[in-house]
Formats: sequence, C-alpha cells, structure tokens
Amino acid sequence: MVMEGEPTDLVKVLHLLALSFSWGMQVWVSFIAGFALVWQVSLHTFGLVQSKLFPVYFYCLMGSSGVSLALYAVYHPRDLLDWHESLQMALYFVALVMAGLNARWFGPAATEVMFQMREVEKEHGLGNQIGFSTQREAYAKLREQDPKYRAYKSTFGRYHGLSNLCNLLGVICTTTNLIYTALNLSTI
Repeated sequence: MVMEGEPTDLVKVLHLLALSFSWGMQVWVSFIAGFALVWQVSLHTFGLVQSKLFPVYFYCLMGSSGVSLALYAVYHPRDLLDWHESLQMALYFVALVMAGLNARWFGPAATEVMFQMREVEKEHGLGNQIGFSTQREAYAKLREQDPKYRAYKSTFGRYHGLSNLCNLLGVICTTTNLIYTALNLSTI
C-alpha cells in the first residue's frame, strides 16, 4: 500500500523512463550519431543535419530533465533530504540548466555562425567533401587569408565549445543520477 508522500508505481516508472530517455538520447547524440555521420556525408550536409537535430535534442532533453527534476522534488521534500539526495536534486537542476542554455543560447548562436561560415566556404569551393581531414590545408589557408572567415571560425569555436561543455556536464549529471537511481531503486 502506498503511504502518503510515497510515489506510486506509475510515478516511479515515469521517473525512470524520463531519466533513461535523457541518458540514452545524450549518449546517442553526443557520442555515436555525430561520429558515424561525419564520415558519411559532406561537411555542409553534416552541419545542416545538426542544425535541424540539435534544437529538437536540446528541447527534448530540457523536457525530460524537467520531468525528472519535478518528480524527484515532489517526492523528496527539501527538509528531509540527506546529502546524497541533495546532490541528486542539484544534479537534476544542473542538467536542466545545461539543456536550457544549449536550447536557448549556445545552440542557436553556433548554428547562426555556422551558416555564415558555410557561405564563405562555398565561395571558396569548400564544404562538399566528406570527412574533416580531406582538405585541412585549404581551410587553414582560408582562415589565414580571410579575416571575416577567421572571425566566424573563432566565434563558432567559442559557441560550439560552450555548447559541448554544457552538453558534457549534462551527460555527467544524468549519468550520475542514473547511477544513484540504480543503486537506490527502492527509494525512487
């Protein structure tokens, strides 16, 4: 029998599904899909795919992280949290914030600059090759010769790096929460 303040089995399953969805999506998008795709399509096609995939990824991640945080917070009152539960609550919050930063700022900013870089690359006949290493010298030469491209590249690197950092922190938070949850299944 469910006691007052104890989640039902449906809530426990929903919490576990949201957490698992987040983790699986993060692992697939962060470590598998991009590496497989970059060797199969041109760089400009890769960028176009990412520009369409990442907003959906970030908002789905934000939604599932929000559900996980909300369900955890409802059934773990702040006054009764031990340090493990406080850490887990903080990790849910950080994962949500990281997904939000990517969805709202870093992802769109990186995409906008990527399209600007793409136009300059097209003018110089670059971007239609498959893989990163096929024309490194041509990209380096373009960066040296074109100050506008150099500025785009620098800005893109900054936004892309911040987006990757947020994504990595989110993966770490979600992985840690999944481990905590697995080790404490009876207390979900």
